[in-house]
Amino acid sequence: MAQLDSSITVEPFGEVNVFPEPDGRIRIKATILMRPQVEGAQTGLAIDGSNSMNEFFGASGAVSSIFGSANNVVQPVARTMAKYLANFDSDGNTTVIYWACGVGGEDIQELGDMSAEQASSFEFSLPAKPGTGTQLVPALKYFTETKFPKAPWTIFVFITDGVLEDLEKVKQYSLQIGSEIAQGKRNFTKFVLIGLGDKVDEGSMEELDDLDYGGLKDANGDDIDLWDHKMAKDMKKLEEIFAEVVSERMILSPSATIIDSTGAPVKPKDRASYMDGLPALLEFTMAPGSTSFTLELPSGQTIIQPTT
Repeated sequence: MAQLDSSITVEPFGEVNVFPEPDGRIRIKATILMRPQVEGAQTGLAIDGSNSMNEFFGASGAVSSIFGSANNVVQPVARTMAKYLANFDSDGNTTVIYWACGVGGEDIQELGDMSAEQASSFEFSLPAKPGTGTQLVPALKYFTETKFPKAPWTIFVFITDGVLEDLEKVKQYSLQIGSEIAQGKRNFTKFVLIGLGDKVDEGSMEELDDLDYGGLKDANGDDIDLWDHKMAKDMKKLEEIFAEVVSERMILSPSATIIDSTGAPVKPKDRASYMDGLPALLEFTMAPGSTSFTLELPSGQTIIQPTT
């Protein structure tokens, strides 16, 4: 599988994944950016508080223009993301923490529940005790076990600049959460990693993004997929954090046509065409050699998305 770089992903698409098939056809799995409306949604923002983040709390660095700019690189990113999550949260507040604090990077520093207004002016300074390691599992457990064990719908965003030292433990805990969702013991949960800076171990982020849950499905019959990842410098819209939240049941247009670069209609999974509705999650196959697909909407708008 190859997830297209965000630099060649065309709006309104959030993610486009390309899968070469054994017979030469090309399978596409793409999402259309949207901000879902979810009753009972709970959110959280966790900011890496390890020693390696010190420079980002007081030195310049490159991030996307959607976050603004400042000498403290963490602050505009944290303020923007916390404000966005608070506005989406059903309670109007998002829970904010520093993670990877203290000895070994195993501690959490609670910053509290913030409204959009509070987040906009909050001073995101250095943690009280920057961590000597980068351990993510404690932050996961804080949100999923301590703060929101029974919430009907949750999304948690984690900002980090480097290597996850407990990657294998994170994988095992993720599989545990996935199993609980499949058994009906836990509700919808999504984790989004956002890489800050140029030294992020994107390989580890991709490992989590591509984690195999062994075919586990949730109560709606959707495949369980807990993780997504983004690079802060490449983000174009904040809605990208919801890129993997959408499903085939979310219909965005009453009809649509998609053709590949040869001019042939694509073949959607589990339906004859998209003439009966355009879902927010698309999965279809294209003819061998196709290098793009074109989405045609009833309004006459056309969007050409390259796949190479």
